[in-house]
Amino acid sequence: MKVKSAVLREMGAVTPYAESQPIKIETLELDSPGPGEVLVQIKAASLCHSDLSVINGSRPRPMPMALGHEAAGIVMEIGEGVLDLEVGDYVACVFVPSCGQCGPCREGRPALCEPGAVSNTAGTLLGGERRLHAGDEDVNHHVGVSAFSEYVVVSRNSVVKFSKDIPFEKAALFGCAVITGVGAVVNTAGVKLGSTVAIVGLGGIGLSALLGALAAGASRVVAVDINEHKLKQAKELGATDVFDSRDQDVVAKIREATGGGLDFAFETAGAAPAMEVAYGITKRGGTTVTTGLPHPEAQFSFPYVTLTAEERTLKGSYLGSCVPSRDIPRYMNLFQEDRLPVDKLISDFITLDEINEGFDKLASGDSSRVIIKF
Repeated sequence: MKVKSAVLREMGAVTPYAESQPIKIETLELDSPGPGEVLVQIKAASLCHSDLSVINGSRPRPMPMALGHEAAGIVMEIGEGVLDLEVGDYVACVFVPSCGQCGPCREGRPALCEPGAVSNTAGTLLGGERRLHAGDEDVNHHVGVSAFSEYVVVSRNSVVKFSKDIPFEKAALFGCAVITGVGAVVNTAGVKLGSTVAIVGLGGIGLSALLGALAAGASRVVAVDINEHKLKQAKELGATDVFDSRDQDVVAKIREATGGGLDFAFETAGAAPAMEVAYGITKRGGTTVTTGLPHPEAQFSFPYVTLTAEERTLKGSYLGSCVPSRDIPRYMNLFQEDRLPVDKLISDFITLDEINEGFDKLASGDSSRVIIKF
């Protein structure tokens, strides 16, 4: 079938993207789903910094690539061997397809699925296939989804079914921003009632982590960013303190204000300076967690002795250390109970044709989540 899709053919375009137009809306040929795959009509897709990092080249991927990964839609066709989904089911997309058979999957850590990592890096679906084509040319899939398209073919393991009473534009957030941010708090770190928490970097993932910390019962939530609009938004969402990280003395000021630092600090910006701040404001015996995906050559340094002398913990969190089929329904239930108001992260709605302008909004820092409605 013919589908309209947002395709990136070269990384590293200059901003503003509204002028350089790195993303082109192309008509591609989409194959029918193969064994273990499903055809999904995309109803809403969110712009994420993981997409932006491919556009600007900080997260290199094979070109050309059909972008997008944070989305929700309707199952339209089912491939051979898919027995637990039906046509008409509502599904949210997940950016790590898990095989269920490799070592990490058997250990209950599907975010670290080895075949999933290989296929995502190669630009294929989990089975190694490419289902999008521009004439005789194969088009790569973005982390097994390519959600900035009218329709997608994905692995069954790239989608999670959800209740039909949740709007698509809200459900889309759960496949990346919510499970990454909230999952980092409750799964990776294990924040407990009364803990003190800092969030460094207030994009969609950082604000989701903030909401997750509040839902987990954190007694103090400190929000840190360089953008005044984001700091104001964090305060409105429930942050107890906000700090501008452009202040050269921000670490000292936060440590003083919190009596020596926080129990947990989460770095969600994917930038070494943000990681330095996060580690600097973690107290003795505390835990620093990063969800950031910086350029592969980026380096971070810290006083080595503090790991031992201060019994610090430094952890990475990918996909929020989630089991998507377990955690997405849980987090959606919290949303429906008004205990996880992630819909407040949505700042703009655009059409597919406005995608370059949408990424300008995201790159500026003034938008948390920009949603394409199909």
